[in-house]
Amino acid sequence: MSHTDRVLLAHGSGGVMMKNLIDEVFYEGYGSDLLLTGDDAAVLQSDALKEGRLAFSTDSFVVSPQFFPGGNIGRLAVCGTVNDVATAGATPLYLSIGMILEEGFELESLKEIVKTIKETALEAGVSIVTGDTKVVERGKADKIYINTSGIGVIPKGVEVSGHRIAPGDKILVSGTLGDHGIAIISQREGLSFSTTIQSDAAPLNHLISDVLKAVPQAKAFRDPTRGGLASTLNEFAEQSGCDIVVEEAAVPVKAEVKAACDMLGYDIFQVANEGKMVIVVPPEDAKAALSALHANPLGKDAAIIGEVKSPRKTEKPLVSLKTPFGSERVLDMLVGEQLPRIC
Repeated sequence: MSHTDRVLLAHGSGGVMMKNLIDEVFYEGYGSDLLLTGDDAAVLQSDALKEGRLAFSTDSFVVSPQFFPGGNIGRLAVCGTVNDVATAGATPLYLSIGMILEEGFELESLKEIVKTIKETALEAGVSIVTGDTKVVERGKADKIYINTSGIGVIPKGVEVSGHRIAPGDKILVSGTLGDHGIAIISQREGLSFSTTIQSDAAPLNHLISDVLKAVPQAKAFRDPTRGGLASTLNEFAEQSGCDIVVEEAAVPVKAEVKAACDMLGYDIFQVANEGKMVIVVPPEDAKAALSALHANPLGKDAAIIGEVKSPRKTEKPLVSLKTPFGSERVLDMLVGEQLPRIC
């Protein structure tokens, strides 16, 4: 690579400098055998591909700041797509990584992000098999954007979807809400708390697999990212045509996160999460699902938080929150952006 410690426009030119960037940063950082073939398309071979249906997802990550307590944009990018593929009940296998870099971005920061991508992919058990790199002029991006796509295999017999939700089903969350959103806003705004609030970004494919082993008839999985728990539950209500009632006191929230939300005026149910899962199971399987979650370190704070109800005679299915005071309020989807550039 040329004698520079920053990304230059020439690194995106398709010539020698771009080749050096790919060889010395990306290949060296997370190069798998498939990625190192250097072809424009990865040829994927796996016995698992013959055993079930494919799940495919894509996402883009533009979080600001790129480094935050508990991770960076690289960890977020891998976890986000791994988790989206896993919500289909699939075993994630392969990822692509597309980089959009701004001229002037520090190469040491890029290498740190690449290192995190490799570590997180190993944690999730997925292979990075193809990618792309573009460089844009200074001021045309915010240092680095990442696009990821993922492919996984859904085993035979696994059928999960929000459309399968029915009255009586129980709703669980895998852990405390709001950690990621508050970690980002505290870093962005220079807020300090008595304890460090860290992002919850984590690959949840193994956690979902544990639940499916314990409860093969689990109905649905969804990661409550942008829009938080409120948006996820409203999506489930719309898909199923059922009402949903949540017990506010049952929802796990860290004290420092709740305090931050109260101070900033945020609704914890609308704050983003990147390492939590909302799970819907038949009522008779709720305890088995909860036990499976508690047995995994990423599910130690899991809880049963609500129930699916028959629809009332309203214009659309409702999500309601029962407060500790005995009252009930509608839990609406987030309108607009509560926290911009959260993922």
